[in-house]
Amino acid sequence: MLKKNDIGPQAYRDAMSHFAGHVHIVTTDGPAGKRGTTVIAACSVSDTPPTILVCLNRENPRNEAFVSNARFALNTLASDQEPLSIGFSGITGLTLEERFALGEWDVISTGAPTLKGALAVFDCELIDTKDLATHRVLFGKVTGLRIGDNLRPLIYHARAYHVLEGRAPAATELK
Repeated sequence: MLKKNDIGPQAYRDAMSHFAGHVHIVTTDGPAGKRGTTVIAACSVSDTPPTILVCLNRENPRNEAFVSNARFALNTLASDQEPLSIGFSGITGLTLEERFALGEWDVISTGAPTLKGALAVFDCELIDTKDLATHRVLFGKVTGLRIGDNLRPLIYHARAYHVLEGRAPAATELK
């Protein structure tokens, strides 16, 4: 018979710290106001139609703006954009204006702020949400896309930022 362990929150967080993830800033703007926060939990759902998901802490009431605005942009960070990640993480206590002053922003299709110089930007219309435990999963249909320079990605692992070693691979053309 298999034995099950009691898995407490700290043990779970310690194990998840070994899970390497790409760092992003997710943003929104609209009737509920502007918002931006650093996230690691984001991924592709489908390419037909192009759909992504982002997990947000729903215990932070400011994250309601993403649902109320029904739009968001996932901005994938390069290795030199660590200060942006830290600023948007909330640990520095920067105001909303100070956070957005750390980068150059524009809009693509939905009106959500998109980061100039990001590795990739996925501008999305919110098509569904799912609440589970402490988090809300946002599902977004990608309506705007920008592919930036082929730079090293910013990775978060073992509670620290990292950069992949070696030379950046050559960009390839998609056909």
